[in-house]
Amino acid sequence: MTNSLSKSQPTNWRKMFWDAVVYAMLIVGSLMFLLPLVFALTSSFKTNGQIMEIPPRWIPDPFHWQNYPEALTYIPFGRFMLNTMIIAVGAITGNLLSCTIIAYGFARLKAPGKNFLFMLMLSTMMLVEPVRIIPIYIEFSKLGWVDTFLPMIVPAFFGSPFYIFLLRQFFMGIPQELEDAAFIDGANRLQILWMIIVPNAKPALAAVAIFNFQGVWNDFLYPLVFLHKQTNYTIALGLSFFRSTYSVQWGYLMAASVVALLPMVIIFFLAQKTFIEGISFSGIKG
Repeated sequence: MTNSLSKSQPTNWRKMFWDAVVYAMLIVGSLMFLLPLVFALTSSFKTNGQIMEIPPRWIPDPFHWQNYPEALTYIPFGRFMLNTMIIAVGAITGNLLSCTIIAYGFARLKAPGKNFLFMLMLSTMMLVEPVRIIPIYIEFSKLGWVDTFLPMIVPAFFGSPFYIFLLRQFFMGIPQELEDAAFIDGANRLQILWMIIVPNAKPALAAVAIFNFQGVWNDFLYPLVFLHKQTNYTIALGLSFFRSTYSVQWGYLMAASVVALLPMVIIFFLAQKTFIEGISFSGIKG
């Protein structure tokens, strides 16, 4: 009895020690990510003098609430947000339609060379955007699409390698028996995709939509290259324009940045469970 207790105590102490180390690392990592956000939020209520104070003043005194209305009315912030939403809705619609069909083909259909084509598609993810931007710009320029939203929307209807990979992995985890039963009942491939695969893949589709929305909302390169008129600017371009306009008004810039961050935070918290489920189950089957 005494020996068993003496053996279990060191084991418990070691477990408690490593648990404490893990929690300490998680706390430190969380603070590293949260401090810039907290600084931006508090700075949105400060004057320039308060923002530049060393050591930093975390609680504004007094709160400058006027930073928000002045920041959002001096430039057409609402127009920038509307432009970004138009691009996001178009891109998400295109990616959900195209990537779902392509991913289902890679996951379920049998064809010679399918695995080679899948690997070839994945290899395109290694191409960095600056390598592709010049030929893409020349192509869209000849089509007359420069200074429109089309260069950010139309390519989504031809699929994205990462989203195709994500959905393909999820589709392979859906039981084959469901499709076999549908075949026996006389369903074709499109009916199976729409009535069986899509309802069972809602978490993965939600993850794709959130990833796509985040990418469009934060994208700076493509709007910078293709959008020239200020009335077509997106949120990312608007913030850059805001900084050049208010080169020293950091309180205004922080206020506009906090407002631009809110949609992403709200969407993530509303769809957090579905998003995490879609990511975690996408690697069930290789």
